[in-house]
Amino acid sequence: MPDKLTLTDAEWRERLTPEQYQILRQAGTERAFTGKYDRNKAPGEYFCAGCGAPLFSSDAKFDSGCGWPSFTAPAEPEALEELRDASHGMIRTEVRCARCDGHLGHVFPDGPAPTGLRYCMNSAALDFEPKD
Repeated sequence: MPDKLTLTDAEWRERLTPEQYQILRQAGTERAFTGKYDRNKAPGEYFCAGCGAPLFSSDAKFDSGCGWPSFTAPAEPEALEELRDASHGMIRTEVRCARCDGHLGHVFPDGPAPTGLRYCMNSAALDFEPKD
C-alpha cells in the first residue's frame, strides 16, 4: 500500500464532490439503490474516490439485494482498515480506505462463499475503471 495520504479539510473539500465529502470524510451513507455502481456488472476494478487506491475487483462483486455495491473480499487485504462502529444504536464494522482513511461503508458476516463476508460500499466512495 502506498504511503498515507493526509490532506487538510479544505483540500478534501476542493478534491471531492459534496456527496463524496459527506460520505468519505464524514462517514455518511448514500440512500439505498441510488448509487451508480449498485447494479454495475461490467468487468473492471474499483478504486477509492478519495485517493485512487485500488480496493475491489469486479470478480468479487455480487448482487446482495441490499441497495449498495457488495463484494466478498478486497483486492488486497491491506487496502482496507476495519473499525468498530457503535453509531445509530447498533454494532457494525466500518470499512475505511487504508491509504486516505476515507469511509467506504461496512462489512457484514452474511455474504456468500468463499468468505461469508459482504463488503457493503457506497458508490460515491468508489471510482470504477472497466477492463478492456
